[in-house]
Amino acid sequence: MSRWDTSSMPDQSGRKFIVTGANSGLGAATVRALAAAGAEVVLACRNVAKAERIAAELGERAVVRKLDLADLASVREFAEATDRADVLINNAGVMALPESRTADGFEMQVGTNHLGHFALTGLLLDKISARIVTVASGAHVIGRIDLDDLNWERRPYRRWQAYGQAKLANLLFAYELQRRLSAVGSPKISVAAHPGYAATELMSHTESIQDAVMRLGNLLLAQSAEMGALPTLYAATTDVEPGRYYGPTGWRGLRGYPGRSGSTKASRDENVARGLWELSEKLTGVTYDFAK
Repeated sequence: MSRWDTSSMPDQSGRKFIVTGANSGLGAATVRALAAAGAEVVLACRNVAKAERIAAELGERAVVRKLDLADLASVREFAEATDRADVLINNAGVMALPESRTADGFEMQVGTNHLGHFALTGLLLDKISARIVTVASGAHVIGRIDLDDLNWERRPYRRWQAYGQAKLANLLFAYELQRRLSAVGSPKISVAAHPGYAATELMSHTESIQDAVMRLGNLLLAQSAEMGALPTLYAATTDVEPGRYYGPTGWRGLRGYPGRSGSTKASRDENVARGLWELSEKLTGVTYDFAK
């Protein structure tokens, strides 16, 4: 098992990172580490007040910008006001929520975790110079993409299956983005990462008895948010292979230091990836321009 940690991270002075969901948990740990390595960081968050408290710790290289991934108008406003960045880290997410809808009528989990980030990445693509990192999850193994009912409008809603679908969509997107970048000879790269089992606030919003169970799991089994952020930092700052997936290399991929991670056959299905891409463009109204 490798022992890469923040002390191994190359100097990031002069580089600018946009991190979604940077107001708590993995996102907060990510921006803290990047700022400590000399980077400029943009905390792209729905909860601006919480983000401001994190930014205050980091000093003048940290900036907070409002971004609600569950509202495409907010995504467009954020993108229009952004000038440039070296790396975009698609980190924000929601997990196992009761059935609810985004401002645009999407199922909340696929709408926030995938469609919001799909739109954001497409709108920012020509402003990102180096890398897009998409944070997925081991829960992609329970996911299945239903291209005929992506937003759970006809199926009985199942919160964990919806979460699995959203995280599988993250991986399909990250891999397909790299294929499309490679096809046009772009020097930009797309990679994915996952935190393993990390103790974060993400696991306390199911609004059910599962919140208590997961809080107990956080205490007994989970690694810290700082450890959980290492695969994202590794994917964002080191010499990684384009189109790969990175995560903890310890017990069952749930704990430990970062390295290459495996993913399911479903996540590598290029036909489904193309179908999801086309559907995502249709639903969000965002078409990628790889010629820029």
